[in-house]
Amino acid sequence: MILSPRSLRAAASNVTHKLVYGHVADLRPMPTVMIEDGPEHAVHRYRGPEGLIAAGPPVLFVPPPGAPARCYDLRRGCSLAEHVVTTGRRSYLLDCGPAGYTGREPGLAEWVGRIVPRAVRAVSEDAGGQPVQLVGWCLGGMVSLLTAAADPGLPIASVAAIATPAGPRPAGGFGPLAKRAYRGVGLDKYVARPYSILTNLNNAEFLAQIEAVDQFTTTMLAHPGRTTRQLYSVLSREGSVAEGIEIGGRRVRLSDVRVPVLAIAGRGDTLAPAASVHPLTRVLTGAERVRFELAPGGHLGVLTGRSARSSTWSYLDRWLDEGIVRHGIRPSRKEFLPV
Repeated sequence: MILSPRSLRAAASNVTHKLVYGHVADLRPMPTVMIEDGPEHAVHRYRGPEGLIAAGPPVLFVPPPGAPARCYDLRRGCSLAEHVVTTGRRSYLLDCGPAGYTGREPGLAEWVGRIVPRAVRAVSEDAGGQPVQLVGWCLGGMVSLLTAAADPGLPIASVAAIATPAGPRPAGGFGPLAKRAYRGVGLDKYVARPYSILTNLNNAEFLAQIEAVDQFTTTMLAHPGRTTRQLYSVLSREGSVAEGIEIGGRRVRLSDVRVPVLAIAGRGDTLAPAASVHPLTRVLTGAERVRFELAPGGHLGVLTGRSARSSTWSYLDRWLDEGIVRHGIRPSRKEFLPV
């Protein structure tokens, strides 16, 4: 590989920045204010740019059980939370910390019956009583859907489920894939390719994304948590999602979801391939509307990869704007510089 003088200067600059500061990526989290601090979870409100007036129903990011909530705020410039906040939306984050950090790891019944409902009510109250637009990645999307199905009276305006599997199961079943996912393997394969790093030393964006993904995957649990094991066990049984899931002594069916749902699948996703996400369009029979979109990227890349801004984020922007119109507010957006 022969680099041009310009590329050599860029590579030297990136290497120098790495040596001096220890990183290329801007890994500062978006600033937040805590609005609820419970025994099993916390709810944070993102602080937007000064002078920005947020409009429309609030957005609540729901992480997968057992996974870091930082998935929505990977790095500056490639953060879904940053994007949503700076386009003028009142945005919140549900954070349950590492599984078992309170000494007792909540199960599926706690997530669907208590944790997510409490977060939804807290966000709605903080936003003046408006209904909440849920955004969930991976099993965060499934937990959001099950919560909406279990209690139709919750102030939920819509659900966006990104890379959320619902069947049929991929080859080998969901179990082995769950273990892989929570060890960070297969999310973005280039993380483990030194040659890719060497050949892209002049590409600051590429290096920054590798750093951010690497930091995220090292904070993932070494094994799936209790709720994750429960959900993947259900998903591994053919047709079980359509039949309903036993939660806290009652059967919860996705057909009981009444709010609009957006489902987005990644073309390169091996954990939740498009064929396992698309069945949501069939089982959500009671939803006001169900939209399915395809976007480039693997399991994490479809949420926060370098191409997500022009695909997944664009789909989500349109979806959230439609939610504003549904609630009688005409969207008026303008781009703001990141905080």
